[in-house]
Amino acid sequence: MNWIGRSLPRLEDPSLLTGGGSYVADRVGQAASVRFVRSPLACGTIAGIDIPEGATVFTGRDLTEVKPIRPILHRPDYVAIGQPVLAIDRISFCGQPVAVVIADDPALAEDIAEQVFVDIDATDAIVELDDALAPGAATIHPDTASNVLVEGRMRTAGLDAAFADAAQIVELELRSHRQSAAPMENRGGVAAFDAATGRVTLTASVQMPHMLRTGIADALGMAESELRVIAPDVGGGFGQKMSLFPEYIVLVWLARALKRDVAWIEDRRENFLASAHGRDQAFSLRGAFAKDGRLLGLDADLRSNVGAFSCYPVTCGVEPLMAFAELPGPYDFSEYGARSRGVATNTCMMAPYRGVSRPMLTFSMERLMDVAAKRLGIDAVDIRRRNLINAFPHRSPTGLVYDEGSYLQAMEVAVRTIELPAFRARQAELRGRGRYLGLGLSVFSERTGYGTPAYAARGMEIVPGYEIVDCTMDPSGDVVLRIGSSPHGQGLKTSLAQLVADELGIEPKRIRIISGDTDATPYGWGTFASRSMVIAGGASKLAAGRVAHKLKVIAAKLMEASADSITLKDGWARVSHSNQAMEIGALARAAYHQSHRFAGLAPGLHESAVYDPGGTFSNACHIAIVEVDIETGGVSIERFLVVEDAGVLINPMIVDGQITGGVAQGIANALLEEMIYDDAGNLLTVSFADYLPPTSAEVPEIEIVHMETVSPESVTHAKGVGEGGAIGAPAAVVNAICDALSPFGIELFELPATPQRIRDALRRAGVSPHAQQA
Repeated sequence: MNWIGRSLPRLEDPSLLTGGGSYVADRVGQAASVRFVRSPLACGTIAGIDIPEGATVFTGRDLTEVKPIRPILHRPDYVAIGQPVLAIDRISFCGQPVAVVIADDPALAEDIAEQVFVDIDATDAIVELDDALAPGAATIHPDTASNVLVEGRMRTAGLDAAFADAAQIVELELRSHRQSAAPMENRGGVAAFDAATGRVTLTASVQMPHMLRTGIADALGMAESELRVIAPDVGGGFGQKMSLFPEYIVLVWLARALKRDVAWIEDRRENFLASAHGRDQAFSLRGAFAKDGRLLGLDADLRSNVGAFSCYPVTCGVEPLMAFAELPGPYDFSEYGARSRGVATNTCMMAPYRGVSRPMLTFSMERLMDVAAKRLGIDAVDIRRRNLINAFPHRSPTGLVYDEGSYLQAMEVAVRTIELPAFRARQAELRGRGRYLGLGLSVFSERTGYGTPAYAARGMEIVPGYEIVDCTMDPSGDVVLRIGSSPHGQGLKTSLAQLVADELGIEPKRIRIISGDTDATPYGWGTFASRSMVIAGGASKLAAGRVAHKLKVIAAKLMEASADSITLKDGWARVSHSNQAMEIGALARAAYHQSHRFAGLAPGLHESAVYDPGGTFSNACHIAIVEVDIETGGVSIERFLVVEDAGVLINPMIVDGQITGGVAQGIANALLEEMIYDDAGNLLTVSFADYLPPTSAEVPEIEIVHMETVSPESVTHAKGVGEGGAIGAPAAVVNAICDALSPFGIELFELPATPQRIRDALRRAGVSPHAQQA
């Protein structure tokens, strides 16, 4: 029986579904409670801090020996910014931690924090991108020449000629407003001090425990051996929890300074204020199109609001540099010019959020294709047929090499599945009755599973990418797999168990995966960027394959056969074309207890492997069918189809879950979620009463069709799939809204497309709220 390709129920779920999960807040125990005092203002100078008598409170002045968080890119267009763990002199955003309170219980800590008075001489905040880029604008950080912290530029030699030859030049201004990942579990950490050894164990809700250990140790000047980091069950991350935050450094400092256990559990308001945001971006695009609809060239000015500080370790370059490199997406053209800037403002810092810049760059390219199609009188599907990459390998204008994919084929399957002609007939019939339905298309590529070459190309000081896996079979034939990846809800342990089970010929339930503990796993880079099944899976397959080879050598010796004739399956080692067989458990026992019989083999069954690939591209086509209520501006999604090509699916059910969750977040990006600051830099959306995540009422059943393109760039033949749903959905939904409103000549270029924005567009088009009834 092969386990790869089966929708095996997740091995992680029984404990989680029966209340057996263990999250950070479950591990507080008798630890002292920590509460952070945060700046109520976005910009200013600290004049003084008044602390209640008898309270245990520390300020930035007490932690001056702690190094600031200062991620580095080795490139001339990057400006390194240091973030103090507690503000010392200057306030740079509303919610920045200024002081920390320690008390015996959470209520007392909160009461004391409210009594701490921070005297701030306020200065004008800069919140918006354009204001930060305006000539003569004040700089967010006094020691920088401007508010541009990173800038990428390129221009191919033939770009001007492409525009000169164009039959149609399409110019667009596009905007994506700021989001929060809003994980179900907020951040939190418990720092436990061991008096016997002086070590600290930090249990935290994070995605990259080894990297967190490195960053904290560097900031505090301690050896990494003195710190253990554990990521227990994690209630969602989506990129927000991959960064090093000041609060975790302060927790470890407190545990060492006070020689006691301390715990901090973030509330939702804190999470919105001070956890990382994402996708506050403005893109200006100019596309040069031939008369037949072919895209000849693209010129882009890409601006990303990166907030007040730079996220560690990937830096504030993560959004602008991804947009710069990957904007061409699935389209085949060679002339490209781009300027991409990361711009500092007095707002919470940006960090990767599911898909990073890809939802915005896909939205931009898909809106460009739809607008160009209308202006040239070409069907929206046809213009994509003429522009999608259809020969591989393909080199993009920025030098990215795309491996084998199914860009055009996926779109064709999607168009057939959705029954486009039938929809158009129904759309026309309902318009006659005052109902406005629309269909939107989104085709995209997703760069996944990329190792150190991709990150090194950015000039990163800390270059992530590889994964190391240790695979051990014990004398009973059960397996322990230790991984540097750190899953937080993706079902990775189940998928890895299936992958390894096929290598070793045993059942997945006999494989235990250990992750999220720096004392118990090899150094790794955690879970992010649609990488785990490709890279951790690749290393797991290689390590398990080496154990399997050793089992075959032992079986061959014991059954007097050649190792090449041995197959491992269903718990047995069998000799081909023979009735000879031995249980794999018996081979494992022999490996440990009869090792003297196997000359040239080390005792036991333990192997390690490293996998560090260049990366592979998934692709998909999303189609949304929506209905717009022109009286209210409300949008309902009638149908949503995904045709996805993620290579070989290790567990199709888990893949479907990843896609469905991603689409839900993409729908939120398209219609609902927006972090809003006022002009003074005060965050107005600090609860779920104002920041609106999607519910089951807004998300329809997601129809999913799978295609399979096997790529040699992935040793497992799997491609990453974790971010695709969030990448394609916003463009599909907004294109569908524009299709619905096409009788009024309305085009939307802003995310999210809220009812207010839709009604504003209808009002500008002269559409009465009562036109629907008429």
